[in-house]
Amino acid sequence: MIIDIDQNAGFCFGVTNAIKKAEDEIAKSGSLLCLGEMVHNQEETQRLTDLGMKTLSYDDFRTTHYATVLLRAHGEPPSTYDIASANHINVIDATCPIVLRLHKLIYENTLKYPEAQTVIFGKKDHAEVVGLVGQVRNGGVVVISSIDEIDSIDFSKDILLYSQTTMSYESYEALAAEIDSRVNKEGNNVKFLKFNTICSSVKNRVSNLDEYVRRFDAVLFVAGANSSNGRYLFSACQKANPRTYYISQIEEVTPEMLQGVQRLGITGATSTPKWLLQSVGKAALDVNGGAKS
Repeated sequence: MIIDIDQNAGFCFGVTNAIKKAEDEIAKSGSLLCLGEMVHNQEETQRLTDLGMKTLSYDDFRTTHYATVLLRAHGEPPSTYDIASANHINVIDATCPIVLRLHKLIYENTLKYPEAQTVIFGKKDHAEVVGLVGQVRNGGVVVISSIDEIDSIDFSKDILLYSQTTMSYESYEALAAEIDSRVNKEGNNVKFLKFNTICSSVKNRVSNLDEYVRRFDAVLFVAGANSSNGRYLFSACQKANPRTYYISQIEEVTPEMLQGVQRLGITGATSTPKWLLQSVGKAALDVNGGAKS
């Protein structure tokens, strides 16, 4: 069996940068507090924990004083910085630059269009979305995760549409088209502005994956069990190659996945470390030794 590890897979810049900052602080101080889960990948989180990182809940953060805390790539609302200042917390800000630019865009547009309604396409409780909602100063914000929730929008008000950076580009475009159609249908002279806020590395990843997975008899897609980006990219892979399997740990590789496979592709989400892809490749070789082919 020939195994190919996707060279385009692995952490995006924002996550890579956050992990590097965490590793540097741990090397210097021996330990580090991180507000919330660093990355939606259990294996990588455990690796960082073993190095000396502790994940801090938001409840514990509110009662923490005189400590150093890393803010992960997802970004935080202004209230987090207010708490840090009040509690004399030294912040290591690892917010992804793309997310920071989106924060600034939303904030400036709420000042520019104070009567408009901000609509964010994303997962309601996702850490990034919580940070985005925090940038809205006029209180007029609606979060929807699918086109089925479009009736949550008030079509009598101007609409500013953004997306969580890791959402499906196709779904975002479909939602924008439906909003535009409804605005024109209502005929209320409502202004609708759509902003291109999906990370280009995520958007381009779909077309790259589509081409990649078609080359193999089967594909192992590696991502954290709770990774929304992973589920989205996996769905795209499975459409292009039905023999794509979602796994989060090397123990999940089974002989059945490798039955009759001559060429195996291994890829993953933007929250999947390269070392884990390589470990899955080794596990596949070990499992294949006892599998019928």
